[in-house]
Amino acid sequence: MATQTTNKSQANKSNGATAPGHPLTDSMQASLHASVDKLADSAGIVEENLRKTATSSAENMSARKRLAEKKWHASKVRAYAVENPVATAGIAFAAGMLATALFRKK
Repeated sequence: MATQTTNKSQANKSNGATAPGHPLTDSMQASLHASVDKLADSAGIVEENLRKTATSSAENMSARKRLAEKKWHASKVRAYAVENPVATAGIAFAAGMLATALFRKK
């Protein structure tokens, strides 16, 4: 024990610092540690909230996708497109040409 104290005091003397001579540094260190701990707690809470929100959003989007697919498979438009693919392509082409003509800047 005495050897450790002697070694510490010699090490402190060799770098020009003494153990009890830095109260400002110690108080700043304690303050900064407290700030970092508060920040880490806040970041943890934010992360949890983001994960919960992302999970609920993913579940909501999945449910909406299933509903849209169900409606699409029951749709008369889909049935017509499957039965008449050439006519459907022609209608889509004509609609595209009309939209292009309406939105073209002159």
